[in-house]
Amino acid sequence: MSIAPIRQDVFVPIPQARAFALFTGAMERWWPNQGCADQAEQMLAVKLEPRLGGRWYRRMGNGTDAELGTVLAWEPPGRLVLGWQVDAAMRFDPALLTEVEIRFEPAEGGTLVALEHRNLERFGDSAVAFAQRIQGGWSAVLGGYVALASTLAEPVS
Repeated sequence: MSIAPIRQDVFVPIPQARAFALFTGAMERWWPNQGCADQAEQMLAVKLEPRLGGRWYRRMGNGTDAELGTVLAWEPPGRLVLGWQVDAAMRFDPALLTEVEIRFEPAEGGTLVALEHRNLERFGDSAVAFAQRIQGGWSAVLGGYVALASTLAEPVS
């Protein structure tokens, strides 16, 4: 079974390098606190180690880290690929690997950010339901990113 990748594009009114840096270096400022397997535990931040092989994880209120995956490609300022290793119940599964590729393309007045979450068939029997659910999740995630980027845009005169 093959499932079409989830694709979402957004525009941010900041230059490419700044868009990449904001996405990768300030996730705690824009990533929504939702989708944790243990909703009783507050998520304080989402963190990304800025290098190939770096960790991608949530910092929890109790001081622990909850893994999300790993950095599969680190190509500033144009491309980032993250290994998503969270199952349909939103728990870390090191045996599961889907890919989230984010491209940052210069555009007039800012940057086009294109996200693709692929290999969703690896979720097995829950793949279709998960793909439908995560579509809205990515909309919320990117919405937070666009909102923050918009506040950082310098007025054009």
